[in-house]
Amino acid sequence: MLELLGKKSRTLLGVDISSTAVKLLELSQSGGRYRIENYVIRQLPPNAVVEKNISDIDAVGDVIRQAISILKPASKDAAVAVAGSAVITKIIEMNAALSDSEMENQIIVEADQYIPYPLSEVAIDFERQESVDNNSDFVDVLLAACRKENVESRVGALQAGGLIAKVVDIEAYAMERAFSLVEAQMAGSDAKTVAVLDIGATVTTLHVLLDGKTIYTREQLFGGRQLLEDVQRRFGLSVIEAETAIKRGNLPEEYEHEILAPFKDATVQQISRSLQFFFSSSQYNDVDYIVLAGGVAAVDGLSELVREQLSTPVLVANPFANLAAGSKVNKTMLNNDAPSLMIACGLAMRSKY
Repeated sequence: MLELLGKKSRTLLGVDISSTAVKLLELSQSGGRYRIENYVIRQLPPNAVVEKNISDIDAVGDVIRQAISILKPASKDAAVAVAGSAVITKIIEMNAALSDSEMENQIIVEADQYIPYPLSEVAIDFERQESVDNNSDFVDVLLAACRKENVESRVGALQAGGLIAKVVDIEAYAMERAFSLVEAQMAGSDAKTVAVLDIGATVTTLHVLLDGKTIYTREQLFGGRQLLEDVQRRFGLSVIEAETAIKRGNLPEEYEHEILAPFKDATVQQISRSLQFFFSSSQYNDVDYIVLAGGVAAVDGLSELVREQLSTPVLVANPFANLAAGSKVNKTMLNNDAPSLMIACGLAMRSKY
């Protein structure tokens, strides 16, 4: 079985492979506190990753290798994640007296009850949870299964980049882990149900957490690439020029009302639509808090617009707000990039397990 959920490990390098970039983050831990050693974000060639599926392992490996040459991490051991949409998770009840190897054997024998694919095509992992109804005879076991091709492409990309894939995690659990750092910034709030909107370049993922645990995830095709392409078309810029101009805020005056304002409105509509899907498929009809993550989260004025339109408290994710940073870290850049580093952060936090 491949470690989809992970076991105890030393410090791991968090490697988030998104549709447009590879993000590497190195954390260290001392006395129960994390410290940011360094991070690197490198853009991917077009179509190297399509909707979170790696289509060119060598190209992704080359970008990882470039990032490693800049980062110079203390360890080559890494954690990477597959998208939640690529994974089947299920809670099953098993005899608590079974050893891990006995559980593994039983799961393999009974796999066709839980997984709608041939066992030869999937990677499986499991993790013991809390006892069932305080009955010591049985225990809840979290079963995770993913098509091997999704796992192998990520492991292959890391190997091509000179890293060792120690853990293949699931994005939802990485996000949940990183959220534990953001949650502290919601002090004074009694929020139980929190919607984390991870708005990337092409995909927006809604994670709903109840008391810090994921209860719902859903992906939609929408992201910041729309804003980038609008800027390219309107002002005749290359991709890199458009990205730089948006970050530095040095575009012509008409950008604000002709391009940015409509994009922010469209983003709020997508967030509202994502939440409506959640409400219609659950017992909930509201959330206590909205956390914006991903590259789009830092767009000027977006959080205020979401708060105003959806009448819900909003926080822009920064898992590093209360962490110390090493001398290599550019703190201004880190603050700008923090919302897009949630998955990488959650993966790098695997060092505590």
